[in-house]
Amino acid sequence: MSDESRSALEAPAAARGVATWYETAGHRRVDIDPEVVRSVMALLEPRTAAPAPVSAGVSLPEVPRTWGWMLQLYGLRSAESWGVGDFADLAAFARWAALTGAGAILVNPLHAVAPVDPMPSSPYSPSSRRFVNPLYLRIADLPEYRAADSSLRAQVDALRPPVAELIDYDAVWRAKRAALALLAPTTIADTADLAPALRDFAVYTALAEVHGVDWREWAPPLRHPGPDAYAAAEPARVAFHVWLQQRCAAQLEAANAAAASMAVGIVHDLAVGIDPGGADAWTLQDVIARGAKVGAPPDAFNQQGQDWGLATWSPDRLAATGYAAYRELLRGIFAHAGGLRIDHVAGLWRLWWIPPGQGATRGAYVHYDPEAMLGVLIEEAVKAGAVVVGEDLGTVEPIVTETLQNRNILGSAVLWFTRDDAGRFIPPAQWPANAMASISTHDLPTALGFLTAEHVHARAEAGALTRPVDEEIAAAAADRAALLELLVAEGLATDTSTDAELVVAMHRLLTRTPCRILLASPYDVLGEPRQPNLPGTSAEYPNWRIPLPLTLEHLTADPRMLQIAELFDSRS
Repeated sequence: MSDESRSALEAPAAARGVATWYETAGHRRVDIDPEVVRSVMALLEPRTAAPAPVSAGVSLPEVPRTWGWMLQLYGLRSAESWGVGDFADLAAFARWAALTGAGAILVNPLHAVAPVDPMPSSPYSPSSRRFVNPLYLRIADLPEYRAADSSLRAQVDALRPPVAELIDYDAVWRAKRAALALLAPTTIADTADLAPALRDFAVYTALAEVHGVDWREWAPPLRHPGPDAYAAAEPARVAFHVWLQQRCAAQLEAANAAAASMAVGIVHDLAVGIDPGGADAWTLQDVIARGAKVGAPPDAFNQQGQDWGLATWSPDRLAATGYAAYRELLRGIFAHAGGLRIDHVAGLWRLWWIPPGQGATRGAYVHYDPEAMLGVLIEEAVKAGAVVVGEDLGTVEPIVTETLQNRNILGSAVLWFTRDDAGRFIPPAQWPANAMASISTHDLPTALGFLTAEHVHARAEAGALTRPVDEEIAAAAADRAALLELLVAEGLATDTSTDAELVVAMHRLLTRTPCRILLASPYDVLGEPRQPNLPGTSAEYPNWRIPLPLTLEHLTADPRMLQIAELFDSRS
């Protein structure tokens, strides 16, 4: 395409917030195919001015200086839970953590997933971000269970599944679903007074049980919330799903009450997008970008780019409706949270949209109004007295990090990524102050996994390596050597330190950073070599299915957990 023709496309593309080029991490300009730009533009409406929903520059109060734990809730199993960590386990852990001086607990997304069998395991591909996965309900804590006679309790108790080595979501959900069916109220409550969001979520879920989870494949009269859909949904099933969400809210509230004495409390995790065939995409069609999926452009690590298969907000429709749906989402989460982590926080500025029928390489960035997106976020967080953390790892434009710092939104500082341009680990004193610090994340090697190159072996076994295994092993050995060099320079380790001693040294390193919140993961502390999720794999690796190596009762009494709690709590 000629430069003149490309230039003629820039103005109309800019009017819709669509980029015609982007810059790679290596500062190389990449021009986007004009046909792709036009395809993305066709998914948007012309932008119109909308009243500013919040004040240009509002900031959060300074975040308390504290420490805490990062949990994959499903892996926090106890003697009382049914093979998967639940809300009561979260409450028990919060009570223990508070007693040791912890001020925060970060949990994986608790969003509702598609109501199918087999149940999706990834918490980052939700059907709804506005409602909660009832898999996490503690059956024995339900008032209906407590009020039941001994015969009904025995029936429910008999459904409890055996504990498996890996998390068996399907077995757990089948058992809980059967137990919940026995305990659910038989009287159908009037749904007329329900909040529209809850009513529509329950209607979607009831319809999905009959017609399949992808509403785009339903009969045309059912593809939109309205009289036809409401009439087609079985009232008893709608009432059942309303009841589940009400019980989830109550148990989440109990967990938050257990964390009430903490400086921050329980921090929820917000996934970047939603299942395009799921509940939120059905109920929020007026503000969701129809047909677009989000992902990432090609880079050095993913030459084919990434297609996350997720739907997201349409910026033009979101603005035209005053950001009401976005505000409602945040308000609902903050009602049961002391804080919120925003996955891929750069998405408040721009997202890589992939038009229908295209691969991840043939996408374009679509820009949002960051002042509005941040303004609504901060306004709702201030009302709730909550903190906000942005996941700003990887390739992120400087404006993102700078704005987060200026608004008192914490960034993310992860040991594996805190390096200079030469690849050397940065001394802890030079880490950012307005950040939440940790050794790793759910997508990265655990502390022991890093030291033993378990991530390389796992990728090799899964067939997910992009280089020969010998090269990957050598790179992992070089990474270990670079980390050891830093730990020795800081006086935290010696060349003869054992792996267990190095794990403690890594945690001690975090205490020397100025970061406002320090987080430890029980997977790291307890020496679990396997990481929770191995990106680029599906059935080849037990993603999101690896439990903690100890039950909750043993975990909270383990000397290693107590040692790290004491270490973090003694930070000046």
